[in-house]
Amino acid sequence: MSKLVFDIETVGEDFDSLDKITQDVLTQWIQREAKDDKEYEHLFADLRNGLGFSPLTGKIVAIGVLDVDKEKGGVYYQSPDKKQEKKEENGITYEAMDEEKILRKFWEIAVKYRMFISFNGRGFDVPYMMARSAANKVPPTKNLMKGRYLYQQDSDAMHIDLQDQLTFYGAMRKKGGLHLWSRAFGIKSPKSEGITGDDVSRLFKEKNYLDIARYNALDLFATSDLYKVWETYFNI
Repeated sequence: MSKLVFDIETVGEDFDSLDKITQDVLTQWIQREAKDDKEYEHLFADLRNGLGFSPLTGKIVAIGVLDVDKEKGGVYYQSPDKKQEKKEENGITYEAMDEEKILRKFWEIAVKYRMFISFNGRGFDVPYMMARSAANKVPPTKNLMKGRYLYQQDSDAMHIDLQDQLTFYGAMRKKGGLHLWSRAFGIKSPKSEGITGDDVSRLFKEKNYLDIARYNALDLFATSDLYKVWETYFNI
């Protein structure tokens, strides 16, 4: 069965650019719960930095895909105001485009696959992509949220979320992120190059768009290697 690993990177809107009603809606809980000015500033900073975690206040700046068997794929990423030539490195093709085209590209590729592999894709990537696809009027081509348990899923679109699988659907007390699971099995962590998911917004503001795309590619390879561990030792 053809297998596709996928992963996304997101950034949030600038809080100061939001209309006043939206700002009030986002901050009203802080005003109620903050015990003093210091706590308010701390919670407010977290809110500003976390706008990219919601498709309602954020956008997709990169989607990466990797064919597990061919070990080839692509990262489609935003590069506004900076011309980027299409290039290939280590089996990954990097191509710059806007969010709508990124989403269209993903769903066009998805048609060719029957098995999809992610790490926390059910909890983050897929719901985010669905919402942003709707915002960009891009019709999805696969239902990657159907049936959380593998036996419930459609054979035309099986989605293996490795965080679900490795923790036995959350039975483990500590879920762990991609870095910790990679480390446990001797897989090269995406964080090994000095970039983490927390750096994506900063890199985007600094116009280091290709660095974001390359970080996304590291996620793809780590997830693919982790899938091979799951397939060999967990999928019994």
